[in-house]
Parts: sequence; structure tokens; C-alpha cells
Amino acid sequence: MSRIAGVGALALVVTACGAGGSDSGGSSGATGKNSGTKTSKAAEATALPVESTVRKATWTDRSTAHQLKLAPERLARGTAADLEHVQLDDDMKGMVPYYLTVAYTNTGSAPLTQPAPEANFTVTLADGTPGRAISLWNTNPLATASSSALPDDCDKAGPASVAAGDTAKVCRLVLLPKGHKPATVAYADDSGTLLWKVGDGKGDDDAGRLLAEGTTADSVYENISTKSGAVPIRVTPKSVRTGSLDDLSGYELSAAQKNLVPWYVTFEYRNAGKEKLLPTMDDGVGLRSAGGRDIQPLALLDLSFSDTAEGEGIDQCRGSVPHTRLEPDSTLSLCTIHLLPKGDRPAMVSFQGEGESEGKAVKSLMWRAS
Repeated sequence: MSRIAGVGALALVVTACGAGGSDSGGSSGATGKNSGTKTSKAAEATALPVESTVRKATWTDRSTAHQLKLAPERLARGTAADLEHVQLDDDMKGMVPYYLTVAYTNTGSAPLTQPAPEANFTVTLADGTPGRAISLWNTNPLATASSSALPDDCDKAGPASVAAGDTAKVCRLVLLPKGHKPATVAYADDSGTLLWKVGDGKGDDDAGRLLAEGTTADSVYENISTKSGAVPIRVTPKSVRTGSLDDLSGYELSAAQKNLVPWYVTFEYRNAGKEKLLPTMDDGVGLRSAGGRDIQPLALLDLSFSDTAEGEGIDQCRGSVPHTRLEPDSTLSLCTIHLLPKGDRPAMVSFQGEGESEGKAVKSLMWRAS
């Protein structure tokens, strides 16, 4: 089957959480309106500045890793009208299409059959939110042509094969929320993640919702040790730094975890209430990477049965402190460990409070990680 767009097309939608894989994901279908034979001229898309350094990579197909050199060549922003003939899921309607053209060279010794390294690419926002990639496939055997064409040949399939030493170009169609600026193009495979900046790489601040690093913000946290309810707290991200797997030598890691890189996220919490608070706030910390992955804190099982008050975790990153309470108007710093693929980096750190503030569920706080 050949990929087409517009009338008579079936859109197979991949809700990717990150380039080349995700912690969770799914797919949903959408169909075009009518069949047709005429092809309308592609609308002009707005080209965006994007880093285009060629880098070595692998593309894994059926557990076989193929050697490539690849890079984004062009990123262009279209309009929602480009997909007016495609019936998207309700939560995708109104999203803006971005056309990512990538070039890759087969640097291995064997030809690539049905290659699809473009499927490992995504475009992410400043907070690490990944775009939602869609592929359009012709499912109408009577249609001889698409009724509308997408810019940059993003309605066409990639090559059936690429010989050793040859280069191919293909377009990846990604949807992003309206009113946002992309920050990063990411490629991910089993060997790690590659990142390229879009423009200055800063994207936008989500209308002020994405806070600058180091900014103090208000939240609340449920006091599970008493019946006093939610305690007001002030939360400040203090540092986001990389660590070493050697730091975790005292713990048993899986084979997959041994190929990742630990990052340490430290928050300072101030008790702004009048009640003592059991300091387990590190349970509310999250991280999203520039490659579009949500990375929750690593749970380290301590079998030493130590009764010390040093805190859970490792010397380089201590978490919840047992047998303690955070006194009113006092502060405490807690650290969480997050494992990221090689080459990826934190884009955003978050804190989710617990309980209600002024009768409403407390909102999650987000900060730039760099």
C-alpha cells in the first residue's frame, strides 16, 4: 500500500511519547470523507530554522541494528487546513502539522529492506511534550490519486530499499498543539537518543505555565501522618545534574537500566503551614526529557534495614528522610533519581502536590530543567 493524504485516505495515528519508543502509547484510526482522483496543489509551509548536523546512529529492525548517518534537513509548519479531508480523532482536531524532512545514509555493508528510521524521529516542545506522528495509508483500491497533497512530500512512502552507501530522504508528519513553538527534533533507538535544536532550542513557556528554573512556587501536600489535611508548602527546584551508574553500584539494576544514565533532581520544600509535615514530597516529582519521555523517579529498595536519618537513596542523591517531620517555616531538600537514555537530557521537571487548595485539586507545577 502507498501512503496518501486527503480524500479516500485512512489515517493510522501513532500517539508517540518519544522518538523511537515510549513508556506508553497507542494507536487510533481516522478515515477520509470521499474518494477522488484529482490532486490539489500543496499549501506553502513555513520553514523553521533547525540544526542539521549529520550524526552516526543505529536503526534497529527485528532486533538487528543497522548503521546509519542521519540528520533533519528541513522542518516546516503547516496549518490545520492541510488535513481538512482527513478525519482525525477529536483530541487531534485543530492541532498544527509539522513536516520534518530527514536524510539518512546506509553506512552498513548490506542493503536496508523496508527501512523506516523516520519513525524514530519526533518533534518536542520546550517541556518535552512529544508531537503526535501520523501516517496516511491508501485503503481505497478504486482511488488512483490523492485528492490533496501535503507539503514536502509528506503524503508519500519512503523507499522500499536503500543500498549500502546510498542516501534516502523521507518526510515525517507530526502534530503539535496550536500556539506552541517546537524546541527539539529527537531521534531515538536502542543505542540512545540524538537531539537537534529548533531555532534557539528554547521553544515557548506555555503561556507562563512552564516556569524558569529556580523559581519558587506555591503548592500543598497532604499530611498523611495526621488528620490535619493539606499543608501549604513552597517548592523550589535547586539542581538537575547528571550522575554515574557507579553511584548505583550498591543496587541490582536490570540489563536495560545498565544502559541508561542517572540524573539527580533536587527540590527544596518549605513548610508554609502551621502543622508538622511528613516529608515524602519526592513522591510527587516527575521529569520529561527533550526526547519526549516521561521519566518517573527510580525506586531503590534498601535491604540494609538501617535506622539512620540520612534519607533514602544514595549519598549523591538522598530522598525521603525516615522518622522526621518538617516543622513549620522550616526547609528540607530531597533528591530523586531518574534514568534517561544515553544522549537524552531533562527538559522539564515537575511537582505534583496532594490534596486541595481553596477547594480545588492542586495543579502540577512545571519548570525548565536547563
